[in-house]
Amino acid sequence: MTNADDTIRIVIPLKIRKKNGRPKIMPPADYLPSEDQMQDPHVLRAIGRAWGWRRRMEAGEFSTIQELAEAVGLAERHVSRQLRLAYLAPEVLKRLVYKREVIAVTVMQLTECAALPWQGQAGVVFGGASDAPKHYQG
Repeated sequence: MTNADDTIRIVIPLKIRKKNGRPKIMPPADYLPSEDQMQDPHVLRAIGRAWGWRRRMEAGEFSTIQELAEAVGLAERHVSRQLRLAYLAPEVLKRLVYKREVIAVTVMQLTECAALPWQGQAGVVFGGASDAPKHYQG
């Protein structure tokens, strides 16, 4: 038997949001994956998916992003944005995949980093870039 004093209450501040018609558990807005000094698994998953899509497009399976988006059942804009991860600088990919370094940006910001010159990407992605655009600086 347990007493009322033995009860432990655990509160986990999560939100459930529908995404692509399926419920998805969202972390709190102030959650930062780098706080626990572990790499966010969403980063590697997104990069892997982007490389898979890139390979399929280069193999000629799809000629446009719209065809790819329809095949994978996602919005064209989302596929277009996520596909940029396959074009990150080799140094950034090496540090993310092999060294499992924690990034200083979100996955969304990481997709925007792909548009930067390769020389400046590592500084923005892992922090410490003084010439990073204002919205990347904390």
